[in-house]
Amino acid sequence: MTTFKLTTAQAIVRFLSAQYTERDGIEHKMFRGIFGIFGHGNVTGLGQALEEMGQELPYYRPQNEQAMVHTSAAYAKMKNRLEMFACTSSVGPGATNMVTGAATATVNRLPVLLLPGDTFASRLPHPVLQQLEHPLMRETTVNDAFRPVSRFWDRITRPEQILDSLPEAMRILTDQAETGAVTICLPEDVQTEAYDYPENFFEKRVHRIIRTVPPESQIVAAAQMIRDSKRPLIVSGGGAVYSEASGVLDKFTSTFGIPLSETQAGKGILPWNHEWNVGPIGSNGGLAANRLARDADLVICVGTRLQDFTTASKTAFQNPEVRFIGINVASMDAHKLGALPLVGDARNTLEALYGALIGWEFSTSEDYRHEVANLKKSWDAAVDEERSRTVNGRLTEANVIKIVNEFSRPQDVVVCAAGGLPGDLLKLWRACDPKGYHLEYGYSCMGYEIAGGLGVKMADPSREVYVMVGDGSYLMLHTEIVTSLQEGYKLTIVVVDNSGFQCIRGLQMSSGSPSFGNELRYRDKNTNRLEGPYMQIDFAKNAESLGAVGIFADNAADLRSALERASKADRTVVIHVPVDPDAKVSSFESWWDVPVAEVSSEESVIRARKEYESAREKQRFYY
Repeated sequence: MTTFKLTTAQAIVRFLSAQYTERDGIEHKMFRGIFGIFGHGNVTGLGQALEEMGQELPYYRPQNEQAMVHTSAAYAKMKNRLEMFACTSSVGPGATNMVTGAATATVNRLPVLLLPGDTFASRLPHPVLQQLEHPLMRETTVNDAFRPVSRFWDRITRPEQILDSLPEAMRILTDQAETGAVTICLPEDVQTEAYDYPENFFEKRVHRIIRTVPPESQIVAAAQMIRDSKRPLIVSGGGAVYSEASGVLDKFTSTFGIPLSETQAGKGILPWNHEWNVGPIGSNGGLAANRLARDADLVICVGTRLQDFTTASKTAFQNPEVRFIGINVASMDAHKLGALPLVGDARNTLEALYGALIGWEFSTSEDYRHEVANLKKSWDAAVDEERSRTVNGRLTEANVIKIVNEFSRPQDVVVCAAGGLPGDLLKLWRACDPKGYHLEYGYSCMGYEIAGGLGVKMADPSREVYVMVGDGSYLMLHTEIVTSLQEGYKLTIVVVDNSGFQCIRGLQMSSGSPSFGNELRYRDKNTNRLEGPYMQIDFAKNAESLGAVGIFADNAADLRSALERASKADRTVVIHVPVDPDAKVSSFESWWDVPVAEVSSEESVIRARKEYESAREKQRFYY
């Protein structure tokens, strides 16, 4: 048997370079590179291996370990989980910085390979710099924190263990149902130790993504449920996008007259002006979808996790006879809400359902079609009104969304994750492309936005990327502006400045409490609370200090001019847009379960608790 004598790190680099995915006959190089910040724990191991052998695994240096995982996840999302990155960190804080990124990837079912450095397997020099000593478990390191946020976790204590670990890691990364963060911890001494690895370990491997279809009996049962329904509704999630199901959903909705509602991850699967796209559903949903959901007798869930925003905390579907069909590659998700589970690829499962229904000549009634058309018309008018409304002569968040949306091209991408912007974007952004709306709303992680925007741009440089980020998220993690400049990936970053966490402040005040701790204000020396004047932060100058173009725009004309200037720029542009902190986009017959204190001395909280208890009465279990 032919062998190659390599260090563990060198073998990992060579192995990753030989991995490919394939779906529908198209091959993709699985790993497009590796992000890493070097320190003790990986610089002489993986760092040396990448320098010597990494020609097919390009190295990228980010500014923050959490950010590089976000960038990797965003890239994988744009590539429909067929291509991805690996990430390496040093021992200790470098590794733990990645934990939040790992959770974000796993919650959103996005593949990322994490290779954190770890303390010496030999234990000879223990405790080493940045090592956390556990008094009862000598084998425990901070890397054990990755266990609950990873879909696969391992620690390599001997060089030959990667022969077992890496193939299993590849299986998880390429499994559309199980994918997420995969963590392989690499003690710094083991990375540098050599082993005679068999030649076939480094042969090209193609991981084929199979489009599975549920058994025919399940398809027939689901088709019968659709045939028996009078008021069916589709809920489209991210799985529909990853499966590239736009074509079949267009055909399915148009042929049978079934309206389609959108989740954050599923928005754009059909263009906003498609006849049967009735817009967003749930807590941040719109007028049309929420009314149709309320009375639906059948809900067809396509590639959605059915999280609480989608179901309006289990209050969206009020028809006592409502039933569910769950189409999902993940069995866990297909079974939710007591659904008839169709475990399989969204596109192929819908094609099978279409074939079963077409023979029966199924169609919804003219009355239902007319109702859907009227609701859609009303919803489109409501969006126009919300986007155009002005408050106190100042720009609002809704105004900014409208201006950026109208300036961007249909193929361009808006990126966001946290704060009030995701809910407003879901309602007000008019998406025309399945990849034109990129929201991280599984973990809704502050700081994802700019790093995620970089991943989107790396995945498809032909698209302009508009990062919509609140001032709070910008302050948490804006450092990847530097990486975008370093690598030559231009972003247009719109900082919507409402002087703090106004989304959470609004939630706080709607629960009966006064404003407390959520605004960017100076401390008042008399009350010892953060209720003094608003802080004035110049985000444009901050961006300029990093090397980007910074522009201040506090009115509609200036914002349009700034966007025009940004479109012609050769590097990342940050546009600072102050908005009215009190202007809110309307809610449309929806609810979100946020508990209110059961006991309080404040009358406003007591009233809010009564309202909360009344709203909870609409919550249902569908089993």
